[in-house]
Amino acid sequence: MSQGFEFYEARANEAAAEARVAVLDNVRDRALRSEATWRSLADQARAVAQERIRVEHEKAVRRAEEALEACPPQ
Repeated sequence: MSQGFEFYEARANEAAAEARVAVLDNVRDRALRSEATWRSLADQARAVAQERIRVEHEKAVRRAEEALEACPPQ
């Protein structure tokens, strides 16, 4: 199942908060690595969603153009 970028962004924010309050260096480092991974996933999900919207828009334009071409002039 595909997760939305909001989900990944929320996990990144949680990891960032964990890093801010971490006392131990290794815990902070782990949380920062986790944050970076979640942010990367959020960016990727956002890019995929934007590309999907762009492709759907192009398809809609193409369908409209084809519909206009199929209509005889009056």
